[in-house]
Amino acid sequence: MATEPRIVEGWREVPEALRGATVALGNMDGVHLGHAAVLRAAHAARPAAALAVLTFEPHPREHFRPEDPPFRLTLLPAKARALGAAGAAVVYVLPFDEALAAMPADVFVEAVLHRGLGAIHLACGADFAFGHRRGGDAAFLAGMAESRGIGLTVVPPVLDAEGPVSSTRIRRVLQDGYPERAAAMLGRPWEVRGEVVHGDKLGRQLGWPTANLWMRRLVEPARGVYAATVALPDGREAPGVANIGRRPTLGGDPETRLEVHLFDFSGDLYGQEIGVRLVRFLRPDARFNGLEELKAAIAADAEAARAALS
Repeated sequence: MATEPRIVEGWREVPEALRGATVALGNMDGVHLGHAAVLRAAHAARPAAALAVLTFEPHPREHFRPEDPPFRLTLLPAKARALGAAGAAVVYVLPFDEALAAMPADVFVEAVLHRGLGAIHLACGADFAFGHRRGGDAAFLAGMAESRGIGLTVVPPVLDAEGPVSSTRIRRVLQDGYPERAAAMLGRPWEVRGEVVHGDKLGRQLGWPTANLWMRRLVEPARGVYAATVALPDGREAPGVANIGRRPTLGGDPETRLEVHLFDFSGDLYGQEIGVRLVRFLRPDARFNGLEELKAAIAADAEAARAALS
């Protein structure tokens, strides 16, 4: 089992023991197969060195376009866990603020990568861009790194039948209702992780108690019903049926929520963190005429989810 990586915030005064790594660069949202290839290339170049990742928080797009709808595939804790599973021992998290956004590319290489982190080798995707107005690219980085005795591996994209694997494509297939396509590009099911919050207990009254999570800053997949598995706090995984939406039959919610009913499970999950892994989209969100019709639909959904998961 992969160990949790050490998270280092910023690049100033990094402890000596956490300097001198080989560093994979990028936002790494989702930590998909292309990101894993960059980590493998970084490690292969200097296998004796610690493997680290440099990423930004918030994602630069959140900084520049705060009014955009949420789009993240992974928030920092889940991203760090996935990077650890891909081999990273250290994750450097650079706070993306006005100062970093204004930093010229050459200063970024000298101040952050060279002096701050003491990187001995770098790896990035072919489309990596950095610095003020994305003024630095892989070719610029190669020259700057070489003059400081730092190696660089530029990693070509990982391709599937549809083209390069990318976070943008993964978001799109989730929004179109294809979580299995997202899983193929991620190398694992896409997961919504969060703390179970109190709902209105209606599911319990209907005979289908649910655990409720808010989507928050994560991308919103196609609204509707999914076959899902749930990572429980004790490490077990339980099958279930999930709904993502705003509950139109019940008058509508102001914010999108995920509700999941766990099959053959009894226990109190309130206040605990779970991960809901979407497996198969079953049907779009719908409005029903009253609670009896809703109850019948949930029963049919549960049957369909059991069949999908078997």
